[in-house]
Amino acid sequence: MSRSPSFSRPPPKQFNTRRPQPVAEVLKRTDAFAALRAGVEQIAALEKDLRQLLPDYLGSGVEPGFIKDGVLALFAAHNALAARLRHLEPRLLSDLQQRGWAVNALRIRVRPQAVKEPPPVKQARMTPVGADALHALSESLAPSPLQAALARMAARHLRNREPKK
Repeated sequence: MSRSPSFSRPPPKQFNTRRPQPVAEVLKRTDAFAALRAGVEQIAALEKDLRQLLPDYLGSGVEPGFIKDGVLALFAAHNALAARLRHLEPRLLSDLQQRGWAVNALRIRVRPQAVKEPPPVKQARMTPVGADALHALSESLAPSPLQAALARMAARHLRNREPKK
């Protein structure tokens, strides 16, 4: 007699639990997700069209919502972006209609995105030889903004290599 029950068979080979799977692939497995699959495909197509219609600086901060009763919800990352979208609303609406979207109005809402961590502060170190060469170069140049900038940079790196007391 086997210790494991008969209903605990390993998953079929085409279903690998260790490999991440695209949402579209998972939704295609059964008809129970047909409505959800249609909604996901609609959002993806709408997002693609919005990226093409909006300028680059706007496209990355705008997410489409669902179309309900002819009203498309657009979610902006911040208030300034929402205000800019409201200025573009008539043109954007007509462009979407020309592309075949059944949209009569836009509803623009603000949905703040998660705050991204600022990039780490650079911790570049210059070798003593490099700092000396930079100092020598700054002294060989005529007074100018470049000469002043090189002198400040060399002084900062020369000061950083002195032992702390």
